[in-house]
Amino acid sequence: MKRVKHFLTNRDETGRFIVRSLKTGKLYFVEPIEKGKPLSWGDVDPATKKTTGTYGEKYRGAVSESESMITELNGFSNIATVLGSPFSEIERRDEAYLKATRG
Repeated sequence: MKRVKHFLTNRDETGRFIVRSLKTGKLYFVEPIEKGKPLSWGDVDPATKKTTGTYGEKYRGAVSESESMITELNGFSNIATVLGSPFSEIERRDEAYLKATRG
């Protein structure tokens, strides 16, 4: 599936991942969105006590809203931004789906 491969490209840098529900078999695409300025991290210079290196530019584990791949234009629907763990939202969606299909 081309969309899956493209979504997972550079996943260590973007933080993107996919979850297949064991309850429903549904695929959930998860993409951490950074808010505000990205965290700075790298090596601490012992003389100046300042962080050096540009590691935070590449491996930040999230994307900005403008870099998001989860959009209706890219074929996604039922898009939500959640605070906290995406797994609780996945669990909620699975339960709602199972309840709806059971009648």
